[in-house]
Amino acid sequence: MPGIRVRENENFEKALKRFIKSCEKAGLMSDIKKHQQYEKPSERRKRKMNAARRKMRKLQIMNR
Repeated sequence: MPGIRVRENENFEKALKRFIKSCEKAGLMSDIKKHQQYEKPSERRKRKMNAARRKMRKLQIMNR
């Protein structure tokens, strides 16, 4: 769990913004979104296959 130290004379909004940014950097936000809803194993495989296809297309475009 990421944490921050509130600096002296720092307002709450800035500290909250830094905390949210550190959570995003650690990958917590995407993990929370991923676990909000149950994903069937077939849907997970389909999502992973589509991601692999996108990655391969991107690599093919970059190699041209």
